[in-house]
Amino acid sequence: MKILLLSKYSRKGASTRLRYLQYLPYLEANGFQITVSSLFDDQYLDQLYRHGKRAPLHMVMLYLRRMFVLLSAFRYDLIWVEKEIFPYMPALAERLLYWLGKRYVVDYDDAIFHNYDLSGNLVLRKVLGRKIDVVMRYASCVVVGNDYLASRAKAAGAVCVELVPTTVDARRYNSKGSSLAVSPVIGWIGSPSTQRYVTDIAQTLTSLCQKHDARLLLIGASADIASKFPGLNVEVEPWSEASEVELIAQMDIGIMPLPDGPWEKGKCGYKLIQYMACGIPVIASPVGANVDIVSMSQCGLLADNVAEWEATLVQLLESSALRHQLGRAGRQAVEGKYSLQVQAPILAGIFTQSMTGSK
Repeated sequence: MKILLLSKYSRKGASTRLRYLQYLPYLEANGFQITVSSLFDDQYLDQLYRHGKRAPLHMVMLYLRRMFVLLSAFRYDLIWVEKEIFPYMPALAERLLYWLGKRYVVDYDDAIFHNYDLSGNLVLRKVLGRKIDVVMRYASCVVVGNDYLASRAKAAGAVCVELVPTTVDARRYNSKGSSLAVSPVIGWIGSPSTQRYVTDIAQTLTSLCQKHDARLLLIGASADIASKFPGLNVEVEPWSEASEVELIAQMDIGIMPLPDGPWEKGKCGYKLIQYMACGIPVIASPVGANVDIVSMSQCGLLADNVAEWEATLVQLLESSALRHQLGRAGRQAVEGKYSLQVQAPILAGIFTQSMTGSK
C-alpha cells in the first residue's frame, strides 16, 4: 500500500513526531510505502518558536508547495492527513479528494476545531466554524487520541472513528524503580506555551518543596519561569528529544495540571505517558484523557483544585513505597497499552481497513 503522509510539521513538531513519524519504521517493515510531505518546515518552526511570528511570504510558498504535492495524490492508495490539509482555509481539498474517490485517514491529538468554532474573530467562526466537521465527515476513518475528540468526530457524521492513544516507544524508557533520594524531585515537562498550567499551582509547589526539602524540575519552560517561584531554587532545563528521557528519569513525581477548558479537554495526556514509561507516579488534573489514563492504569492521583493538589503531593512526598507502587503500575500500563509496540499494529489495521472498507 502506498501512502502519502500530509503532516503538519517536520520532526521538530511534537504532534507530527509522536502521532506519525515514530510509526514509520514499523509500517514500512510491514509492507507500507510511505511518502512524507510536511506543510510547515524547520524554518517556519524556528521563526515561530524564537520570535512568535510567521513570515507571510514564506507561508504562501509552503501552501503552494502543498498544492503541487496534492497533484500527485492519484499515485497513492491512501492519504494520511494530520488534522487538516490547509489550516485556516475551507475544507476544499478534503472535499475534492472525496469526490475524486481518493480515500484519506485524518488524525487528531487535540481539539483543533476550537481554533475555529471558538475563535474571537466573528468572520472566522462563521466561515470555518464547522470546517473540521467537514474534514471528519468525508474521511474514510478519523483517528483520535481521546474520547472528547471521538465524540466530536461522531457528531460530525464520521463513518469510522478509531481511538489510538498517543504513545511512547517503550524501548527508549527505563523504569526508575524504587527511589532512595533524600530530596524527592517533583517534575513537569512542557513548553513555554503551556507553562502557565504549572505556574497556576506555583504557590503550592513552592510551599511543599520548602517544607519537604523537595526539588522542582521544569523541562522545556522558559528561563524566566523561576521568578514565579520566589524563594525556591527551580531547576529549568531546555527540552530536546535526545535529553528528555534522561531528564524525566530524575523525577520522583510527575505532574500535569490543566484547567477544565474546551481546548484542554482535547489533550491526550502525553506527559503522563512519558512519566509512566519511566516508572514515575503521576498527579494530574481530571481533564481530558487524564481521567482515563490515571484511573484505568492506577498509576497516580487526580487533583481538581489547589487543596487536592496539596493533599496528593503530600501523600506521595511522604511515601516512597506508594510512589514505587504507582510508578510500577504506570510502567505496566505503558507496556500494555500506551506504547508504540502495541498501537502500531492497530494503526496498520486501520489503514488496511480504510482501503478495503466501503466509503
